[in-house]
Amino acid sequence: MELIGDDMIFEDILSRLPVKVVCRFKCVSKQWCYELCTPKFVFIHTRRVGNSIQKKLLSFKENSIVVDDIVSGNLEVDTSKTVTFPYDVHPSFLSIVCSFNGLILVCIKRNHNELVLWNPTTRRFKLISDDYFIRYFGRHNNTGGMYFDEDNDLKVLHINCYLDVVTARVYSRRHDSWRKLNFLKGTQLASNFYSWSSGIYSGKTIYFIVSNYWIPPGERNIVAFDVISESFSLLRFPERIEVNPCQVHFLTISNKLHVIVVQYAGELIADLVKYEHDDWIKVFSFNKARIVQHLEPQQRTNC
Repeated sequence: MELIGDDMIFEDILSRLPVKVVCRFKCVSKQWCYELCTPKFVFIHTRRVGNSIQKKLLSFKENSIVVDDIVSGNLEVDTSKTVTFPYDVHPSFLSIVCSFNGLILVCIKRNHNELVLWNPTTRRFKLISDDYFIRYFGRHNNTGGMYFDEDNDLKVLHINCYLDVVTARVYSRRHDSWRKLNFLKGTQLASNFYSWSSGIYSGKTIYFIVSNYWIPPGERNIVAFDVISESFSLLRFPERIEVNPCQVHFLTISNKLHVIVVQYAGELIADLVKYEHDDWIKVFSFNKARIVQHLEPQQRTNC
């Protein structure tokens, strides 16, 4: 019988285990601890965890941070657990910027802003903000997304709208540094009239919904960020779901971009729409939709 090589142990066996089990294996030896902390192993493990069926919903409540299990599409409230943020900060000062493969980008809003990369499962965290974040960021004009580049380096995209100017910057986990990116010219998306959603990663692209509820009312744009070319573009928002009043929310299903459209027309109506082959296709309509619990988008995330 052939001996099992180290590559098979770490990449094909241990990478399939839950995070808590992997953390226990770090105590086996210094070599195992080193191998289980390498960017290569973390990349493989997060990819597999992201494709797993079990999902969790993390919410910033008034005085606590709660994690609920999502099983077969249902919220298992009975399994709620309270977790502790690594900094001594009241939850009311915390805002979720985005999430990706179990990682959460959290903004601490005090006298100056701080960005923290946080893994609630492993309890590991890293402060990544620099002097740029000293100025105040509003709730609807501070957003971002995360992704792995072609070299398996974790990148954090941060977008801020200030004085009618959109500033886009990207952080490299490997180099522990920020750099500025070119944004779309000739757009008014930095105006206070616009509100940005969190970024959702799908197919080497991060998508944002940018909505204008004032002048003209109901205008919605989709900003797409290509993680390979690190360039921005505008996508057409489907006219068939340009109705008011409504809410739209991005999500990824089977690595494809979807949108949930929620309308209020006497009753709650929700449709699931898929983006495929440069077109929007209606997938499903939810009958008897109901609100389970209302939280601001900046207070909740799937992880």
